[in-house]
Amino acid sequence: MDTYGHAEQGRVIPFNGIGMQSGLRGFGIKEERLPFTVRIARTETDLEKAVGIRASAYARHVPAFAETLRRPETYDREQGSIVLLAESKFDGSSLGTMRIQTNLGQPLGIEESLSLPDWLQGRRLAEATRLGVAEAGAGRVVKTVLFKAYWLCCLAAEIDWMVITARKPLDRQYQALQFIDVVPGGELVPMHHVGNIPHRVMAFEVGTAEERWTKTAHPLLGFMCGIYHPDLDLSGIEALVGHRAAPAEKPFFGHTMAA
Repeated sequence: MDTYGHAEQGRVIPFNGIGMQSGLRGFGIKEERLPFTVRIARTETDLEKAVGIRASAYARHVPAFAETLRRPETYDREQGSIVLLAESKFDGSSLGTMRIQTNLGQPLGIEESLSLPDWLQGRRLAEATRLGVAEAGAGRVVKTVLFKAYWLCCLAAEIDWMVITARKPLDRQYQALQFIDVVPGGELVPMHHVGNIPHRVMAFEVGTAEERWTKTAHPLLGFMCGIYHPDLDLSGIEALVGHRAAPAEKPFFGHTMAA
């Protein structure tokens, strides 16, 4: 298992999975508690909870396809995939989920329906699928934290590009996050792994995110890069990262991470 940490005056502050520890507050990182937790599903019970919220969320918009999501999918258990689960601290109820799959061992699900352009060929990719959040008022915040977890996972795995497929009008949310079109003009493509429903295919360059958000004064810059969320627990990230040797040094929010 790779070990990631933050080098502070020659001392490595370990990460919780890759979530920043409170020792980084000395660098101006604030700590913020959430009314829910986000973690990687590890047991069959965890997976069942994620599948339940997934099916319920899809049933609100694509009920016919949601019926196919009542059970775990092959991708949920494959190497190079993790399933995130958000749960309420108040009653333990499931609030949201997302699956992340890399192309480090096999093609992405998106590649069943689309030949990726040259600028994504040979690159390290991670696709987020099966995003679902509860209908309650916390849904927007849960979705944002799941996106942060997705980005942090991709930083740890040294992913070049995050890729997603989005239905109209949800694609506008990703456009606002500075995702760009994979298919020229944002043409919708029927996605085999999403019930052949037409989706807009979009990508996000991982390593330049903080720089781009800073240049545009993006409203999520502080949330993504300036706040440590102890309730975001990415322990078990090795399931996504694999057993690659970590580099001696790598950037993380403008600081240095050392193996």
